[in-house]
Amino acid sequence: MAQWDKLLARVLRGQSDANIAFDDLCSLLERQGFDEAIIGDHHIFRKTGLAEIVNIQPLRDGKAKPYQVRQVRQLLRKYGLTQIS
Repeated sequence: MAQWDKLLARVLRGQSDANIAFDDLCSLLERQGFDEAIIGDHHIFRKTGLAEIVNIQPLRDGKAKPYQVRQVRQLLRKYGLTQIS
C-alpha cells in the first residue's frame, strides 16, 4: 500500500485525527484533485464540481486540527473520494 493510500485510510478510519500532519493532509487533498489557495495561515481547498470548500489551519506543532480532519473525512465520504486519484 502506498504512502498516500495509508494516509487516506487513516483519515477515513478516524482513529488518529489528532496525529495527522498538516502538510500531509494538504498533500492528500491536492492528490484528490483539490486546488489550494493560501491566505495567511488559512489553506482553502476547492474542487470543481463540489459546492463546499475546505478551510484548514495548522496547529503550532505542525499537526492538523482534529475537528478539521473530521470535516475533511466527512467531505471525502460525502463525495465518494475514498480512493487516491
